[in-house]
Amino acid sequence: MLLNDFFKITDIKNADKYTISIEMNPKHDIYKGHFPGNPITPGVCLTQMVKEAVEHITNKKLQMVTGDNLKFTAILNPEIDTNVTMSLSIKIKEEGLLHAESIISGANANFFRFKGSFKEI
Repeated sequence: MLLNDFFKITDIKNADKYTISIEMNPKHDIYKGHFPGNPITPGVCLTQMVKEAVEHITNKKLQMVTGDNLKFTAILNPEIDTNVTMSLSIKIKEEGLLHAESIISGANANFFRFKGSFKEI
């Protein structure tokens, strides 16, 4: 779990889709190895952030079934972009299967786009 250690959800707004305010932790141990002096958020962590946000909202334990479209479009340096926003839409495809679409962005860039499905475990 990365939630509340690697990143914190500071606010959630819901209209047609969720807008989630996130505070990154630039002092997390992951950045000691990725990379010292020039921290870069690993793509697997961005993917995990989406999963954990969906779990937080749905209050369900989930497993990713498909990652139909994952695009890493800019480097997320948590020392520069400590506060980011995740837009997130969640749709029920069938019993127990959720489809999520998300964009993680900062003030000047979109860092990550995600389209995929999760199932309840």
